[in-house]
Amino acid sequence: MDMSSHDSMSSDPMNMESMPMVFTTSHHTPLYGSGWTPSTGGGYAGTCIFLVFLAILLRLLFAAKSVLEQRWAIAARNRRYVRVQGRTTEAGRIDQDPDVKTGSLITVNGVEENVKVVQARSQSTPFRLSVDVPRAVLTTLIAAVAYLLMLAVMSYNVGYFLSVLLGVFLGELAVGRYAQNDDHVH
Repeated sequence: MDMSSHDSMSSDPMNMESMPMVFTTSHHTPLYGSGWTPSTGGGYAGTCIFLVFLAILLRLLFAAKSVLEQRWAIAARNRRYVRVQGRTTEAGRIDQDPDVKTGSLITVNGVEENVKVVQARSQSTPFRLSVDVPRAVLTTLIAAVAYLLMLAVMSYNVGYFLSVLLGVFLGELAVGRYAQNDDHVH
C-alpha cells in the first residue's frame, strides 16, 4: 500500500483509525455529530446531564407503555361482556316478586344475568386503531431514545457511559415499579 492511499484513508472521517476503541475521559468527545462537541468543562457537564435525563426518559417511556398495556388489557376484557336484550336481572326479579324477602344480587356466573360473557376465539386481541397506533408510536419513541443512548455509550466516553447508567438507575428508582410486567431489561 503506497503513502497516497494511506493519506486519503486517514482524512476520511469514517476511518476506523480515528474512532476510539477504548474508553476515554476526553471532555471533547463529539455526541451524535461534530456539531455537538463540548469545548468546555461546562459543556461536557451539560452533555452528561442531558444523557442522564435521556436515560430517565427511556425508563419513563417503558413505565408508560407498561401502564398503558395494562389499561388496554383491562379495556379488552371489559369489552367481552355483551348485554342481552329482554332478559330481567336478578335484582329486577327481586323487586318484582312481593313474596321475596331477601335475595342474592350475584348469580352463579358472578355477573348480572342480563350480561353474557363472550369467550375469545384467540389469545391475541383484535386490531384497534385506538390501541395499536399509540402502542406503535410509543414503541418507536422507545427505540429512538434507546438508540440515541446506545450511540452515546458507543462513543467510548467514560462520562457519557456513566451518565447513561446513572439515568437508568434514577429512572428505574423513580418508576421501575410501574414497568414490572415489561419484558425490556435495557
